[in-house]
Amino acid sequence: MVTAPTIGVLALQGDVREHLRVLRELGVEPVTVRRVAELDACDGLVIPGGESTTMAKLARTFEIFEPLRDRIKQGLPVFGTCAGMILLADRVLDGAAGQETFGGLDVTVRRNAFGRQVDSSERDLELAGLAAPVHAVLIRAPWVEEVGDGVEVLARVADGPAAGRIVAVRQGPLLATSFHPEVGGDSRVHEMFVDLVREASA
Repeated sequence: MVTAPTIGVLALQGDVREHLRVLRELGVEPVTVRRVAELDACDGLVIPGGESTTMAKLARTFEIFEPLRDRIKQGLPVFGTCAGMILLADRVLDGAAGQETFGGLDVTVRRNAFGRQVDSSERDLELAGLAAPVHAVLIRAPWVEEVGDGVEVLARVADGPAAGRIVAVRQGPLLATSFHPEVGGDSRVHEMFVDLVREASA
């Protein structure tokens, strides 16, 4: 019998319930994570969208910031969406003063690159590893300006003012998207992450 991996959702702010729902639909029994003991029990972690500076401050308040940074350095699989992508990035452009990230992903992201809340949009994106386009919901989304040598670009915007911008990347056990697959009605990106966690846990 194969034991299902334990996947946590960082529950400080943002689309926590939406990620929990998608993971349950995939047969995973996810857990919410606010404390170090909860993090320690996880084989993988989702960092949801929300407000990246607020989430970083709350991570300090809950004394989980440094432990999570350390787990990422040790190879914990993590999937960051929107603000989660910013929190995984090693470098941030247009960040708030004193903006902190957990880091680990060798990319430079531009915060709120697609504009303000009113500029939110939806589009279909070709994503490496998926046979059909994924429906992407972009809300005050970042994009990736630069990637390091070990980073695989999974998706770029195909057309419009943001044509060519990178919106999905993977580096080893770290996966990040500018968009919100948890609200797009398509669980395939989460499924990619669950497979990644299973591989890392094998």
